[in-house]
Amino acid sequence: MEQTLVLIKPDAVQRGLVGKIISRFEEKGLKITALKMEQISQERAEAHYREHRGKAFYQDLIEFITSGPLVAMILQGPGAIETVRRLMGDTAGTTPGTIRGDWAEGLTRNLVHGSDSPESAAREIEIFFG
Repeated sequence: MEQTLVLIKPDAVQRGLVGKIISRFEEKGLKITALKMEQISQERAEAHYREHRGKAFYQDLIEFITSGPLVAMILQGPGAIETVRRLMGDTAGTTPGTIRGDWAEGLTRNLVHGSDSPESAAREIEIFFG
């Protein structure tokens, strides 16, 4: 069984979309194996977004992800990474019927993060769940 990390970002928490987002993943057969709500520190945000360090949008990412509480969860299932990414939709939120396509408000305020590879999933799960 493959595992992946999903973050339900502060904008989704603020807008009351946590339950709807979790339902989409569960309806596709993914199992939640860990779940918590927290407001992450600057240090954890920097570790999470380390591959973007030095890019023009890096500071905006850090400020946004630390702006309020988020929900972190580990989802498990066959092909979990690809399934999560398909359900999330593209970063810009232009694909109707996806989480981002239905509710995102832009590139930064795009509601969710999901690991993009088994290596990223392992690294990100360690950052958020130790």
